[in-house]
Amino acid sequence: MKLIVGLGNPGKEYNNTRHNVGFDFLDYYFEYKKITPTWTKKFDGVYFSTVIGDEKVYFLKPHTYMNLSGNSVQKIMKYYDIPVEDILIIADDLDILLGNYKLKLSGSCGGHNGLRNIEQNIGTIEYKRLKIGISNNKEMDGKDYVLGKFSKEEQQILQNLFQELSECLDDYYQLPFTDLMSKYNRKNR
Repeated sequence: MKLIVGLGNPGKEYNNTRHNVGFDFLDYYFEYKKITPTWTKKFDGVYFSTVIGDEKVYFLKPHTYMNLSGNSVQKIMKYYDIPVEDILIIADDLDILLGNYKLKLSGSCGGHNGLRNIEQNIGTIEYKRLKIGISNNKEMDGKDYVLGKFSKEEQQILQNLFQELSECLDDYYQLPFTDLMSKYNRKNR
């Protein structure tokens, strides 16, 4: 059993914003897998489950807004008795260049309020994450930047990246996470 959580903010006004790459990647992945999700409103978000390979997989988009994402994650974990070692959180990262990503086994939230709230709610920093780079603009306020929209050029970079990340997610169900990191993690391009 796996729980894949894409982080973002609900509402049309947040579509195509940097903070929503977790939501955006899940949407791309479903299209890539030719999965038409039937979302259920529950756990302060929307979720659905399917079987991929031999693995029962729950997908979750918290609708608590980014800074309270942990409430939603904790509720679904508790309800389905999903152990922390079976969750993967997909989030944006300011410290990684756009077009790049990093898989991590654990670590601090790095200033990401959604990850901080997840850690507070599940009681550990020992959870797997896929951090998708959104770059940073030090000349803008951080909040304004992460809630800003991607340009058409940036959207194209992400679409190209999402293809590779879809293959990575497919491997996630099959490989030990350390092998997955060895296969996919690399220096920024």
